[in-house]
Amino acid sequence: VQLVESGGGLVQAGGSLRLSCVGSGLPHDYYAVGWFRQAPGKEREGVACIDMSQDLTYYKDSVKGRFTISKDNAKKTVYLQMSGLMPEDTAVYFCAVDMLATLDLVPAEYDYWGQGTQVTVAS
Repeated sequence: VQLVESGGGLVQAGGSLRLSCVGSGLPHDYYAVGWFRQAPGKEREGVACIDMSQDLTYYKDSVKGRFTISKDNAKKTVYLQMSGLMPEDTAVYFCAVDMLATLDLVPAEYDYWGQGTQVTVAS
């Protein structure tokens, strides 16, 4: 299994970025994909997740209304559209796959992880 994130970068506060996560080698199609982030000195936290076989999503409260997770099943790609970015959103963002599709944001529930992409929001 391989997950590859892209789309990170440097953006001014209030700006937007769209992250992408492309998966390959997954053993079946009934899984959930989550986006997580980790800032220096902080624990990894879940941001949003989506069930790839249903139109179900779940968000961390602090990103509701600013971030949108979406999917393209044909491309095995999940997106995280981020708007209204704030300096506290600065972190390395990871995508991960939960093969049981529990649709939560607990890192231990996820089986496979990407390498991460840096998002930096300047004030």
